[in-house]
Amino acid sequence: MIETDSQRAVSRVLPGVRDVLEHLVRIPSVSANPAAADDVRRTADATAQLFRDEGADVDILEVEGGQPAVLARFPAPPGKPTVLLYAHHDVQPTGDPALWTSPPFEPTERDGRLYGRGASDDKAGIAMHLAAIRAYDGAPPVGVTVFVEGEEEIGSPTLSAFLETYHDQLAADVIVLADSANFDIGVPALTTTLRGLADCVVEVRALDHGVHSGQYGGAAPDALTALCRLLATLHDDEGNVAIKGLATAEPPDVDYPEDRFRAEASVLPGVELLGTGSIAERIWAKPSATVLAIDAPRVADASNTLHPVARAKVSIRLAPGDDAVRARTALVDHLRANAPWGCEVEVSVGDVGEPYSANAEGPAYDAAREAFRESWGREPVDIGIGGTIPFIAEFAQAFPAAAILVTGAADPHSRAHGADESLHLGEFERACLAEVLLLSKLAKATSSP
Repeated sequence: MIETDSQRAVSRVLPGVRDVLEHLVRIPSVSANPAAADDVRRTADATAQLFRDEGADVDILEVEGGQPAVLARFPAPPGKPTVLLYAHHDVQPTGDPALWTSPPFEPTERDGRLYGRGASDDKAGIAMHLAAIRAYDGAPPVGVTVFVEGEEEIGSPTLSAFLETYHDQLAADVIVLADSANFDIGVPALTTTLRGLADCVVEVRALDHGVHSGQYGGAAPDALTALCRLLATLHDDEGNVAIKGLATAEPPDVDYPEDRFRAEASVLPGVELLGTGSIAERIWAKPSATVLAIDAPRVADASNTLHPVARAKVSIRLAPGDDAVRARTALVDHLRANAPWGCEVEVSVGDVGEPYSANAEGPAYDAAREAFRESWGREPVDIGIGGTIPFIAEFAQAFPAAAILVTGAADPHSRAHGADESLHLGEFERACLAEVLLLSKLAKATSSP
């Protein structure tokens, strides 16, 4: 296939790929829900059959305690590199179905977007890879290994075991991780940095037991008020994270207008933004701290009581270049050191995810940028992601010689993880075309790019 034929090839396969995507969206493969285990398995089986039908050598991989993953391999022609194409077939829970305009597991098109849980995150990634294979009639010009895992939405807890157990089958010269987003509709992007993650649960105890707030309030502290004061120490008055020892990185050189950020983040009029520096620096290159949940009585259950104990879950995002375990220790030390009024503070450490930063130079990155340029008709940009995708750092550690390209078909309006998740169908077509072009350009290399 020559590149001038690529658009026609994508147009030819796109209707069938769209049908496949809708079929996958209808399967409620929520990996966080043990009751959905059969659906997660069903999505793995369906994904495996899709690539088996294209002539791939397909296996469903498993490790102890893990969800099923799909491995499909198309051997490399002599002298050509091998490209690993990654996606995941599990999805987030839907939340309250009443918040959805249409049922979350019934794909619905509105105004050029396909709505449904997993439509963008990340069953679109599976469909992208399938489109590229079908565009080449099952005979891509490079070796292709498709790896579709089933537990990304619960933090890929057994991915390291997968990478160790099946290291040789997954080895590749270029790794394309299709679980990110473009900078905007019509603006393609390579994700070159991601923040890391660390969290914990902090418990504050002020009293041996609850007592009457009228009889003892004013002298005796209550744990909920003490917890609020403790949580307030996570930020300074400008909203910068006040935990000592966390790193800051250089942000990608991208202009992210404040008015656009406010609209995308749904910030209410008059509400000030946190922190200092450019928007890109604040959300991509600096740490953030968030109180995810508090254990406290509901307002409906309130009584005139000084509560003895209160708990909260705290999460911090870490700048590229930081160390997640060291940063978690800094968070724990901060919470213990700032206990108000001498209250007892206990901290239970939680999960960590390492940040990621790519040196986005070399033939593979040049090929990707050229493919984006031809597909979108404009220059791509390098962006960061404020969120954490722990598996990217794990791939980088497992395959240090591979060029890692972080891409995707989502956009800032996709609402991944939220109600009314959707995929812009025009962007999806351009993303499919870009992947076809990328494989063609990588085929020009006679060795590892």
